[in-house]
Amino acid sequence: KMALLGEKVVVVNADKAVITGDPQKIIENYVEKFDIGTPQHGPKWPRRPDTILRRTIRGMLPKNNRGKEALRRVEVYIGIPEEYSNNVEKLNGVEKNPYEIKFITLGELSRRIGGKWL
Repeated sequence: KMALLGEKVVVVNADKAVITGDPQKIIENYVEKFDIGTPQHGPKWPRRPDTILRRTIRGMLPKNNRGKEALRRVEVYIGIPEEYSNNVEKLNGVEKNPYEIKFITLGELSRRIGGKWL
């Protein structure tokens, strides 16, 4: 939303982003995407956590020039780069849930589908 409003958005620690749901089913869904087509002709799906998150954000934006411009204002990093280490803003309402919720991090998903990013 902030990128659509014209602000620059920097996402750090993309490998620690969480996908809720049954981890096995999430992995199966991603593996199923890779089984479609061929490596030479596509479709090509990202394997690194930062590119998975960027692709997810791209899917949330409109498919017109406004969405393309907004995606240019989004930067996604694994870890925290030095230039952003002292300007980190934590999102409001993000806390550990006391209930048992099944989840998987993007870093773990990336490792399971063959991503090489470390």
